Amino acid sequence: MKLRLHIVLPLVILLAGLYLRVVDTPILAEMRLKVFDTMLRLQPREYDPDLPVRIVDIDNESLERLGQWPWPRTLVAELVLRLTEAGAAVIAFDAVFAEPDRTSPSEIVKIWPETEVLAELRDRIDELPDHDDVLANAIARSNVVTGFALSDAGGAIPPERKAGFAFAGPDPTAFIPHFTGAIVNLPLIEALAAGNGSFNALPDRDGIYRRVPLLVRMGDVVYPSLAAEALRVVQPGATTYVVKSAGASGEEDFGAQTGISVVRIGEFLAPTQPDGRVWVHYAGSRPERYVHAWRLFEEDFDPEVVAGRIIFIGASAPGLVDLRATPLNPIAPGVEVHAEVVEQILAAALRPDGGTGGEPQPGFLVRDDIADGVELIYLALLGALTVWLIPMVGARWSGLLGVGTVAFAFGVSWYMFTAQNRLFDPVYPSLVVLAVYLVATGIIFFRTEGERRWVRNAFSRYLSPAVVDQLADDPHRLALGGEMRDMTVLFCDIQGFTRISEGYDAEGLTRFLNGFLTPMTDVLLAHGATIDKYMGDAIMAFWNAPVMEPGHARRGCEAALAMATRLADLNRRWAEEARAEGRSPVPVRIGLGLNTGRCCVGNLGSDQRFDYSVIGDEVNLASRLEGQTRVYGVPAILGEETAVGAGGLALIELDLLRVKGKTETSRAYALLGGAEMAADSGFRAFAESHGAMLAAYRAGDWDRAEALLAECRKAAPVPLETLYDLYAARIAGFRATPPPPDWDGVHISLEK
Repeated sequence: MKLRLHIVLPLVILLAGLYLRVVDTPILAEMRLKVFDTMLRLQPREYDPDLPVRIVDIDNESLERLGQWPWPRTLVAELVLRLTEAGAAVIAFDAVFAEPDRTSPSEIVKIWPETEVLAELRDRIDELPDHDDVLANAIARSNVVTGFALSDAGGAIPPERKAGFAFAGPDPTAFIPHFTGAIVNLPLIEALAAGNGSFNALPDRDGIYRRVPLLVRMGDVVYPSLAAEALRVVQPGATTYVVKSAGASGEEDFGAQTGISVVRIGEFLAPTQPDGRVWVHYAGSRPERYVHAWRLFEEDFDPEVVAGRIIFIGASAPGLVDLRATPLNPIAPGVEVHAEVVEQILAAALRPDGGTGGEPQPGFLVRDDIADGVELIYLALLGALTVWLIPMVGARWSGLLGVGTVAFAFGVSWYMFTAQNRLFDPVYPSLVVLAVYLVATGIIFFRTEGERRWVRNAFSRYLSPAVVDQLADDPHRLALGGEMRDMTVLFCDIQGFTRISEGYDAEGLTRFLNGFLTPMTDVLLAHGATIDKYMGDAIMAFWNAPVMEPGHARRGCEAALAMATRLADLNRRWAEEARAEGRSPVPVRIGLGLNTGRCCVGNLGSDQRFDYSVIGDEVNLASRLEGQTRVYGVPAILGEETAVGAGGLALIELDLLRVKGKTETSRAYALLGGAEMAADSGFRAFAESHGAMLAAYRAGDWDRAEALLAECRKAAPVPLETLYDLYAARIAGFRATPPPPDWDGVHISLEK
């Protein structure tokens, strides 16, 4: 589980995000609505002044000119008649006339005192027309839609329904907003109206009116909204609303009852939410939409302003308390909401084509019953893709990936809104994906940093800084547990260390060893070596692990030459220190053995303690070659593979050896110098003579071998007396006791 925490934990967060989205808590729903508000503010519906919708506004100036509200019903009646005479197609009241007009003569006399003087007036006033009758007569002569309000605190008398309802598909009644009471118009006024609609507009939890119901119900009776009824009445042949539920012909339900999908109002189709509400694609308050009520009573009023239009009568005066918050305006007149609904349906509803559907017109906001499913699928796919991709791209690119996924979510949502007027939530999927991204990259980051710290702590003491940096950047380059690899191994040992140590006490010996091992280690690390271990005065190092290094044999040889040069500097310093202390200087000599071949390298040891080390026959041979440096009197001996990889350096073949503990023959070489020595003509001549000497020796031509030995002693670029003394002794021995006929020149070493 720990190894896959960067996958498991982000998946848990993704599943939790999906669960919360299915539950759809109020906080998430409100957050989604705020996103839609922002979209709408960035791109509101384009207002079309040619749309036949106007608002007769009872504003402050109208109240100043025509009197305080409520106006006498006679004044309202005159307003209706003036609109009718001007050619208004429909007049819809965003107000309810629930009580008798207090300014009617019959109502006024009720507050008169009972006196003889007023008795005669009472009789005559009874002959005057009632103001409510005047308004009712005006309504009867016009195409008027009255409004009513449903509530749970209203009266029990239901409103009069002017149109029928036909339902296609499963019964959606349970989805429609329900109320138990109503505030209705006076019976006479309601009876003579051409239509009757609810002006209930239900706000969301934050008090903003984003969605307006086209349908409401009281008990089991369904009623249209004021906007829907105004749109129906303006169509002479429209007498019935057709309500399509999800699951009806042409509507998707995905096997479940999901409420209303479309309401047909005469020649217009309005996509809705399951509860019958429509998203209002607000265009915002526009002066062109409004007609001041007082202007209708002016002699210069132009009838063309209202002719042929759907007229809503409502109030913007603050004192009349009919102000509502919309996404575009925190104090919009309530009547404007109804007008915007009708504008939207007129401009953007689906046009029928023989009952088979139609083409969507620009501007109609839609969040249909598949939006939640699309968002869930989108979130699941994008989240899973993020979980899958982040471990692949690594920490460096995960930031760009996170930004890209969020930008993609917003881009798709914005495209759907601007191009297809569909509302999809980009924020919640983005937040969940962002959370997945942060957790996944956080785990990867801390794990990577942990690996980097582990690598640095584990290898900084025996790897070169450059190699440590490479491993820290990519710890996967370190194969744990052991692997077979071609490697170059070096052993370094101080010759005659026992004699040297006799001249020091414990503290002095420690100081001496540290003074030797530290610079030697610096040289090895500078040449890319990995320090395997220290064994008293000896050092074991190797190349080509844990980081692959082409040319590792050559680097090992260069390190050996540099160690010899550094030792010469140390000997000079130690000699000066010894003379200053009155001691005789004791030169320090080292032996270096290098071999290249197939080895096993990795973390070796036990569960309690392990070291990064290398083992194998080639390692043992390197150790044996180091031991032979005393026998041959050379500072560094190379195995055959190392010599091949060290091309260009000053090498001579030493011998054909079969070292102790080995049955195979190894060709050993002495490393005498660097590329500059190898390029010298004198060295090349010497190397040729040395090779000829070895050939004569192995052929048993002792006279020629001795002659060439003499030449080699004189031409050697470095002291090789021990080597040539060794061969001289062997030749003398073979003269006295010749080797067997099958002798191949191999020397069997009995020393380690």
